[in-house]
Amino acid sequence: MMDVATYQLLDGRRCSEALKTRIAHEAAEVKAARGRAPHLAAVLVGDDGASRTYVEAKVKACEAVGFRSSLIRLSASTTEEELLALVDDLNRDAELDGFIVQLPLPKHIDPDRITLAIDPRKDVDGFHPVNIGRMVLGQKEGFLPATPRGVCELLTFYGIPTAGKHCVVVGRSNIVGTPMSILMSRNAEPGNCTVTIAHSRTRDLAAITRQADILIVAAGRPEMIGADMVKEGAVVVDVGIHRIEDRSRKSGFRLLGDVRFAEVAAKAAWITPVPGGVGPMTITSLLQNTLKAARG
Repeated sequence: MMDVATYQLLDGRRCSEALKTRIAHEAAEVKAARGRAPHLAAVLVGDDGASRTYVEAKVKACEAVGFRSSLIRLSASTTEEELLALVDDLNRDAELDGFIVQLPLPKHIDPDRITLAIDPRKDVDGFHPVNIGRMVLGQKEGFLPATPRGVCELLTFYGIPTAGKHCVVVGRSNIVGTPMSILMSRNAEPGNCTVTIAHSRTRDLAAITRQADILIVAAGRPEMIGADMVKEGAVVVDVGIHRIEDRSRKSGFRLLGDVRFAEVAAKAAWITPVPGGVGPMTITSLLQNTLKAARG
């Protein structure tokens, strides 16, 4: 058994800060060249606490790198047609480089219809089918989904070799799991992995995950991955984040991932913490996409 002290952290905060230094420099170049800073807008519908915290973090990140940011708050009673009208206005706004509509949306609003309405050139979340298609084809014109891009940036920052490795992705969402599997299998760096996608219908999940040289978990289930499901010396990336009630803490809650960190770290060579792993990288990737949009 590998000693607990031998694992190394894939520290998203450290990587994010390094990347934001570069982004700030490039943002200043953009502003000097065209007379205005990159501009990102975020639309928040309703008052979901987690979404509000996340959007506010994005706004702060924009300010830290010299971007202009706009936060548009709408009530939970906003109709789908009203939101579509706002999206159309944002598409037409020549002063705006990119925008996001924060998910999840109220149940009466179809998120797919909203995503399709966003101009792909301003879709800095990378969710529009045009951008997903460009990712699949390996084209550089579009925007990569923010969280998968952030994972790739993290692996690159820490020099994690991926070519020829077996990568298992647990979770098949359109936002994380599926695009993550595509990026890890592409002929690029990071990439060139043999990829297996596992999910809720996978038989004997532990037998699959134990094969992984690189295990990326985005299943949305708190602490579902234990030490018995991980190979010695694996690289473990935990995309999950869950707010769990904990009355012993001042905040009243604690944050957990999809991986049981303490026991899995004892077997892993590299592992992301929760919080402080993938989360900061998602926001930084959003900034990278916005900068790309500003450059045209």
